[in-house]
Amino acid sequence: MSGPFEDSESKPHHLELRAGGALLAIEASAGMRPVLIYAGPDISGITGEELALLATRQHAPGTPSIPLRGSLLNEIGTGISGPSGITGHREGQDWALDLRVVSTKMVNGKSIHVRCEDKKARIGTNHVFEIDASTGMLRSSTSVDNIGDAPFQIDWCAALCLPFDQRLERFLSFTGRWAQEFQIEEVALFNGSIVRENKSGRTSHDVFPGGILACRDTTEQSGLALGFHLAWSGNHKLRVDRHSDGRGFLQLGELLFPGELRLEAGERYQTPQLLSVWSQNGTNGIAQAFHRFFNDTVADPRTRNKPRPVHFNTWEAVYFDHDEDTLIELAKSAASVGAERFVLDDGWFGGRRNDATGLGDWWVSEDVFPNGLHQLVKTVRELGMEFGLWFEPEMVNPDSDLYRTHPDWVLGADSVEIVPFRGQLTLDLTKKEVVTYLFEKISKLVNEYGIDYIKWDMNRDTHHPGSEGKGAMHRQTMAVYGLLDRLREKHPALEIESCSSGGGRADYRILERTDRIWTSDNNDARERQIIQRGAAHFFPLRILGSHVGPRRCHITGRELPMAFRVGSAVFGSMGMELDLRDESEEDLAILKAGIALYKKHRHLIHEGSYLALPSAKGTNLVGCVARDKQEAFFSYAKLETDLATLPQRIHFAGLDPAKDYQLRMIWPETNPSISSPSIVDQADLQGKGVRISGAALVDFGVQPPLTFPDTCLFYHLRAFE
Repeated sequence: MSGPFEDSESKPHHLELRAGGALLAIEASAGMRPVLIYAGPDISGITGEELALLATRQHAPGTPSIPLRGSLLNEIGTGISGPSGITGHREGQDWALDLRVVSTKMVNGKSIHVRCEDKKARIGTNHVFEIDASTGMLRSSTSVDNIGDAPFQIDWCAALCLPFDQRLERFLSFTGRWAQEFQIEEVALFNGSIVRENKSGRTSHDVFPGGILACRDTTEQSGLALGFHLAWSGNHKLRVDRHSDGRGFLQLGELLFPGELRLEAGERYQTPQLLSVWSQNGTNGIAQAFHRFFNDTVADPRTRNKPRPVHFNTWEAVYFDHDEDTLIELAKSAASVGAERFVLDDGWFGGRRNDATGLGDWWVSEDVFPNGLHQLVKTVRELGMEFGLWFEPEMVNPDSDLYRTHPDWVLGADSVEIVPFRGQLTLDLTKKEVVTYLFEKISKLVNEYGIDYIKWDMNRDTHHPGSEGKGAMHRQTMAVYGLLDRLREKHPALEIESCSSGGGRADYRILERTDRIWTSDNNDARERQIIQRGAAHFFPLRILGSHVGPRRCHITGRELPMAFRVGSAVFGSMGMELDLRDESEEDLAILKAGIALYKKHRHLIHEGSYLALPSAKGTNLVGCVARDKQEAFFSYAKLETDLATLPQRIHFAGLDPAKDYQLRMIWPETNPSISSPSIVDQADLQGKGVRISGAALVDFGVQPPLTFPDTCLFYHLRAFE
């Protein structure tokens, strides 16, 4: 933050920020600790003074003689017995920080800035709050200044200690592992702390930096909920604390290794930004706010209105077995079924014939492509497709020319053996010469071949992120951002996908400089239904890469029909990742029809209001409704056999109850019912359909046909004028 602060004595005692249906009220008087009185859904007609009065606390037996109100960081000096939002010291001194308001500033009625200082410890903090006018998304961050003469060691600094409503009793966290990302795990809050830490060196598969707090009776469609996410791609920590006095606080921030963050005199540390949003319409309200915030604020203007192209990715088709003739044949097959972007995955460079060699040698392999990639790229373009190329810039194999020349270019900790992981090491991007090397190699290839798209991968955890004897994950993460930013500046038309063994680097900070997330390496259509439902709580469908995989999934071994594989891929950024030469003519026709369906409806899927609806056991019901409620598209996936003889009725949502809709089943192309007649026949759902009121479709619902598992049905609804 830059610019002078105004004197807080000329400002009201309480600062209020209202926008997008949210309200923030801060008590910030000069010389006093700043207190966040309220953050949540807007309360009409209330003032900060009234909120402070309503929150009056009194002495209780067995507690301090004065109320401990805390502060924006609940630092040690406040006396709050719960975890502090900032901890640090100056050679063992100045550890009990007590930050007092120096000045405040309201900027154009859109943001609040609070400057605090501890005069004795000689530490200053700047707190910035902004509420998005469209969504009510609160953006908050803290910067820490060392205004003393000696270094100050920061051990922890949250973006904010965010108080939350006492009625929020459930914590929905998003966990998982490789090929099982975004699995929802629910924990009931208790007096004490829930702490989730990530030390993987990336956003991670198992500890997503975000979650949802919900009331006991909150559902997908109703009830109070608080969604939050730390926009950061490195190590992080999340904690939910409920104190014995009934108050609850949420903290998210960067996880720091010992000694990693030492502020010299005059230096500043900036926390990642915390995104928080409240919904009184259940968890769908959280998802819709995040989606709209991304589309309006985070998405690159170059791609915001560009239809998301259908991908063909070569990985599960050929793996490392590259040759020009095969790839050209695949490109022709991909174009024939509707692909719009051809992405050449791992195996095209240096000595990269397997996953143990060649990483870091970013030049086209003369053994595999003696004439370079020119003919392949030319063919792809002639077929009407964009050309994309896979890179893993942050990594190096010991068996590579780069490592043999520069063995000192890797991260590690002195006298500690690096943990083996996929036969590769992490390059030290805190070294300028490493970043320069990567920038020049990648940029040269982008220029030479006119590359439209990069799939940017990162396939290992970084356990010992040390450089020159010090922890360096913060600097490493910032260097990754810097390299991406340089490439985007140099090549403004270039699109980039964030991949990290699948969904291991999915967050809003990386998305400020990338255009797509590879949601998971798992292309099993049944697993993807669950993974994508979880991911969609925070990320819009338009950026969630979702591919049609081989009939027999290479990760789960499960064999699935083409219509189901297509059905699971449509609700995302659709693509293919299979050897089309192995597919039957019948399946290729189904694939082609599914891609055409995606292209016809992708605007509605990507721009409509997303809804994840209550789903019977073994099913998944999600949909997208146009903002004007004139059109809707719902997906009903049956993943298991039913306990009941017939499946539960489908209750749609988001429709205008006063409108009549034409209800049709538009996928699969053939009747999926295992017996007849069924509602598909009786209501002519695969023909002209049936006219039904929005109220009936929501309140009474519609009986789905009895089908086998691994079936996906698409319902299209259009309002009558």
